[in-house]
Amino acid sequence: MSIQERDVSELGPDERVAFFERDAGIESVRSDVRDIVERVREEGDVAVREFTERFDDVSVGNLEITDHCERAYDDLDEELLEAIETAVANVREFHEAQLPEDWRETFADGRELGRRFRPIDRVGVYVPGGSAAYPSSAIMGVVPAIVAGVEHVSVVTPPADQINPVTLAAIHAAGADAVFSVGGAQGIAALAYGTESVTRVQKIVGPGNRWVTAAKAEVRGDVAIDFLAGPSEVLVVADDTADPELVASELIAQAEHDPNASVVAVTDDEATGEAITDSLEQQASEREREETIRSALSNDASGVLVARSMSEAILFAEEYAPEHLSIIADDDEAILERIDSAGSVFLGPYTPVAAGDYASGTNHVLPTNGGARVTGGLSVETFLRSTTVQRLSETGLEDLEDPITTLATAEGLEAHAESVRLRLDRD
Repeated sequence: MSIQERDVSELGPDERVAFFERDAGIESVRSDVRDIVERVREEGDVAVREFTERFDDVSVGNLEITDHCERAYDDLDEELLEAIETAVANVREFHEAQLPEDWRETFADGRELGRRFRPIDRVGVYVPGGSAAYPSSAIMGVVPAIVAGVEHVSVVTPPADQINPVTLAAIHAAGADAVFSVGGAQGIAALAYGTESVTRVQKIVGPGNRWVTAAKAEVRGDVAIDFLAGPSEVLVVADDTADPELVASELIAQAEHDPNASVVAVTDDEATGEAITDSLEQQASEREREETIRSALSNDASGVLVARSMSEAILFAEEYAPEHLSIIADDDEAILERIDSAGSVFLGPYTPVAAGDYASGTNHVLPTNGGARVTGGLSVETFLRSTTVQRLSETGLEDLEDPITTLATAEGLEAHAESVRLRLDRD
């Protein structure tokens, strides 16, 4: 492992590109994904089964496995079940607090204006899995949709000879209406266009590998999506009061996700930077996924950076716009106040990113690749649409006659202006 410890002020153009222009890595599979999506769109279940056998080496009979999820829930170990239920409850509580209220206000000049919120009717959630267990992704995708009031939530998850029962149990606990044993690009296509088995949805959310992400990019326009997410990211801002071992543990935790994960620590104290580097080496050798961790730590977009001041560290963090931002510093609130672009923020030494990954209640489906500059993570609002409502009194329309007709005439839309005059000239 070559941990890249550098000074922020000395980063060259290529190094800055590596840090600030990260991407989801989907272009290499885009053409193949396009073919998969088109086949599923045209051939439905037949294509889904063919691709499932080719890519997952599994022959699937009945694609729907909703009843399997219920059985997995009933048979699950009590300790695991309690952990799932705790996570579901906390995620539900946090997202219930996000529910917006309809409102209507009457102004003195005769304008009555308002806004109302209604859930999307049909949503699809992609849950990574197969033989691996990702119960947390099921909870993060399904629970906010249920809280928002979505009428029908479908889940697709990759097949396996034995799909992990923890994932299945979590899907049931989260409240999904229908679950299908199909993953990859073919799973996204099935949700987007529907098949004989899979109900077509209006929006698709959830994380996945580059094939899944490329498929979401391909179907976008025919169906809404949350965003295109790449490999996991974390940036830790630390000062000289931070425990280097804790900082290193945050980098290690995200690095074990994927060899392409981006993990960065930035500090204004050179000694702290050196201590973080030393701890990374030690902790990496103690982890089960050491090879993956070392690959991630060696990425061009990973490293330990030393800034000349905390202001320089903050500017770096803002430009980086990380998926996960951890602030371990004496005045973490002051630092947070100066950083606007981050998917989710973790303050203080007792708030590991893993808390948000699993059970604190916040959502772990977050924008990567600098997406936090323009959007937030999965939330109740992801599953809602808003409608504006208005009513004008006769007086209210009279007050607006001149600006409406003047602007309509300026735009050459004479009928717009006449629609106002007609109402007011009836008396």
